[in-house]
Amino acid sequence: MKQLLKLILTIIIKLWSYLYSHSISKKLALRLDQFYTYWLAREFKSIGKNAYISRPIYLKGGKYITIGERFMSQARLRLECWDEYRDERYTPELIIGNNVCMNFNVHIGCINKIIIGNNVLFASNIYITDHHHGYADERHLQIPPSKRPLISKGAVIINDNVWIGENVSIMPNITIGEGCIIGANSVVTKSFPKYSIIAGVPAKLIRKINL
Repeated sequence: MKQLLKLILTIIIKLWSYLYSHSISKKLALRLDQFYTYWLAREFKSIGKNAYISRPIYLKGGKYITIGERFMSQARLRLECWDEYRDERYTPELIIGNNVCMNFNVHIGCINKIIIGNNVLFASNIYITDHHHGYADERHLQIPPSKRPLISKGAVIINDNVWIGENVSIMPNITIGEGCIIGANSVVTKSFPKYSIIAGVPAKLIRKINL
C-alpha cells in the first residue's frame, strides 16, 4: 500500500512539475519580461511600441540608444555606448530600426555611430563594434590593452533586411548593404553591397543575389 501511495505521489509531483515548467513558469517569465521592458524603456533615448527584451540585459549609455517598434531580444543582450573612457570623451549614437530580432548573447559596442536598419535578424553570439582598444602599431603596442584609448575608424551601418548568422563579428567602418546574408562564424572587416551572400574569416563575397 505504501509503495502504491509513493508511486501515485511521484506521478502527481512529476505531472505538476511538467505543467508548471511548460505553462505557468513560461507565462510568468513572459509577464516579467514584459514588465521589465516597460520599466527599462526609461533608460533609452527612445524605444518604440511593442518592444520585448528578455532578462538579463547589460546596458550602458542607454540615453544614446534609439530603438524602433516591435524590437525583440533574447537573454543576455549587451548594449554599450561609451561617452568616456580613460579621460577620453566620445559622442556615441546607436540606432536600431523597426522589427529587429536579436537572439541570445548579442553584444554591440559604440563610441561613434552604429545604425541597424529595419527587419534585421540576428542569430546568437554576435559582436558588433565601431571601435578598438588602440592602434595595432608602435603607437600603442607597449601599452596594456585595457589601458589603451578607444579608437574608431568609422561608423557601422547595417541596412534593411540583413540576416546575420551565428557567431558573427562585424568590425568598424563597415556598411552592409540591404538584404545581405552573413554566414555563421564570419568576421566582417570590409563593406559589401546589397544582396551579397558573404562568409569566412575575413568575410568574402560568396555570390550576389540577382533580383
